[in-house]
Amino acid sequence: MREPLPYAAVLLACVAAFHVPDAHGFLPRMPGPGVAVTCRHHARSLASGPLFSTAEDDPTEKALDAMTAFTNRYTKITGTYLCAEASVTAVVVKGLAEHKVSLGAPLCPCRYYEDKEAEAKAGYWNCPCVPMRERHECHCMLFLTEDNDFAGKEQVIDAQEVRRLSGTM
Repeated sequence: MREPLPYAAVLLACVAAFHVPDAHGFLPRMPGPGVAVTCRHHARSLASGPLFSTAEDDPTEKALDAMTAFTNRYTKITGTYLCAEASVTAVVVKGLAEHKVSLGAPLCPCRYYEDKEAEAKAGYWNCPCVPMRERHECHCMLFLTEDNDFAGKEQVIDAQEVRRLSGTM
């Protein structure tokens, strides 16, 4: 088992990661010599491996978090439900996130396009697409009305669940 890093090393790591030390549980004063502490935020990563996660800086990971949050808000606003098979939801959210990064817009990942960039600029198939906004018809089965046979009971999915079910963990 590794020794915890000295307070100064942990402080430097948190500051380098743009964290405010006091917000993450650092002691308000420097401990004496030989005392090793870690902030609560990095305790797990310090014990298990590198200090910094590249996933935090990955635009696709950030987009996946944003698209998951959007999905959760939109289901509540529209009174729709996620698909009963959560992996369908996860794959669609992942596809939307990837398109958000690569095209600058959450283009529907469930359709074929001759020119994705042109379609993204046109906006018709950007999520929520026009058919969804006008008639509550979601080709992807992401936003389903409660009378749809594939509608589940959930209106929320966790980003970690999306990662697990879509194979991005």
